[in-house]
Amino acid sequence: MAPLSATWSRIASSQRLERSSQCLAVAGSQAWIFGGELVPRQPVDNQVDVVRLGSSNDRPAATETLSASTSSSSPTPRVGASLVTVKDKLYLFSGRGGLEMTPIEEKGALWAYTPDDNTWELLAPSDPSAPYPCGRSYHAAAAASDSSLFIHAGCPENGRLADLWRFDPETKTWTELPSAPAPARGGPSIAVYNGKLYRMNGFDGVTEQGGAIDIYDITQKVWLPSVRFQPDGHEGPEPRSVSALVALVIADRGFLLTMFGERDPSALGHMGAGKMLGDLWAFDIEQEEWANLEFQGDTTPAPRGWFDADVLRDEDGSNAVIVHGGLAEDTSRLGDVWKLQVNSR
Repeated sequence: MAPLSATWSRIASSQRLERSSQCLAVAGSQAWIFGGELVPRQPVDNQVDVVRLGSSNDRPAATETLSASTSSSSPTPRVGASLVTVKDKLYLFSGRGGLEMTPIEEKGALWAYTPDDNTWELLAPSDPSAPYPCGRSYHAAAAASDSSLFIHAGCPENGRLADLWRFDPETKTWTELPSAPAPARGGPSIAVYNGKLYRMNGFDGVTEQGGAIDIYDITQKVWLPSVRFQPDGHEGPEPRSVSALVALVIADRGFLLTMFGERDPSALGHMGAGKMLGDLWAFDIEQEEWANLEFQGDTTPAPRGWFDADVLRDEDGSNAVIVHGGLAEDTSRLGDVWKLQVNSR
């Protein structure tokens, strides 16, 4: 694999942004943040926080908190939801909330957010009798290239899931796809690149998962043989959950990046924090090779899990990764926003 360099820039930080188990999506040159918790099992409000991502790494990014529009309904506060950008809207699915902190069951509906006018719309399936994914938290979501989105796995009322669903916002229809390889898990990560969906990591209720990249062929609608590797922190990344997986194009080559996450869960569950990782790994999709990337410069994010990340695609074709918040190993909730740039050397 050609050598790669990774550079972090902290672009924002505030008390307002301190949280974990939130969701984030990048749309245009802005990052949108919703939900999460500052105190365990107590969701923050249902306001939207926006980070204006400028082109300069030398100035802090402007942030703003947007109250829900009084002219439209809006989602209830929640944790462990997902937020995905499709065209000019952001789509929020399920999560956990309410007095009992149970999965939010909205019968297959998603919340569609329009950034231009700060409005939410509950997008219910066109056929209420058709199958739909059950309410869940700590699942994974990703946008497809044809203006649809995927929902995978997570934690329902009891146990964990391995299912994979596709939603078309234009027709408002769900399609159930073949389930992913066992075991079922919460806190997995998925990313879509060049007609394939890649799945890694997660927690099956006993151990963190690692050592495999599971690959779903979107056109053929089948799971392909998994790419196996030694998850020892030398040949490949250690097992982890509540981490991140994104697809980037670097020097005209496709890469998967996985970063951070929880290595050993806390005995206190959501009330505590396990061993948090602070590493960054790049997988060359064509060569099927891993590289543990060293950070350039003196400023790097603290290890964390239960955070969120998305890709910022600039008009010039370059990619960057935006990372926000999460849970630190000392159980504090982080309120920082980082921009990661990876380049070939």
